[in-house]
Amino acid sequence: MSLNKIQLTAIVASGLYKNTLVTMDGADKKIELPINQSYKFLGRNKKNICLVTNSNDAVFVSEMHLAFITKLLDACKMNLEDVAIVNKGTEEINITEIKKQLSPKKLILFGVEPTSIKLPIHFPLFKLQEYDGCTYLYVSSLEYLTQETNESKLLKSKLWVCLKNLFEL
Repeated sequence: MSLNKIQLTAIVASGLYKNTLVTMDGADKKIELPINQSYKFLGRNKKNICLVTNSNDAVFVSEMHLAFITKLLDACKMNLEDVAIVNKGTEEINITEIKKQLSPKKLILFGVEPTSIKLPIHFPLFKLQEYDGCTYLYVSSLEYLTQETNESKLLKSKLWVCLKNLFEL
């Protein structure tokens, strides 16, 4: 069978071209379809707390980083049931869509620049930032936080101070 004669069913074609429609009338028209993004996440999001990671080699987060997150949550008297972990390393993240789907009251960015998820504000590392009904915290990446160095220990202590304020511990 020639590649030029492959016929796709409507379901297969819509799956392959879900964001773009090209007309077949010979004109170079391209119509962008609205994207109804549904993010995959780890956890149950019971407390509307979103953790955004940036791991290219894991679906959500590596085992080592998950162990670190689990310890953090335990110290904050929470667990994975309370949060939603979304990985920017495997899919583009848009804050508008995250807010629609997960309704976060608190959102922690692990090594993810606020503007990279289309937040219209920028704020420094380790500073709580209120915006549009949500409290944001931008912290160092999990790679830096889980190292066994003096710098990593300092970053973890800064993170802990922020978490105590964020969760009023």
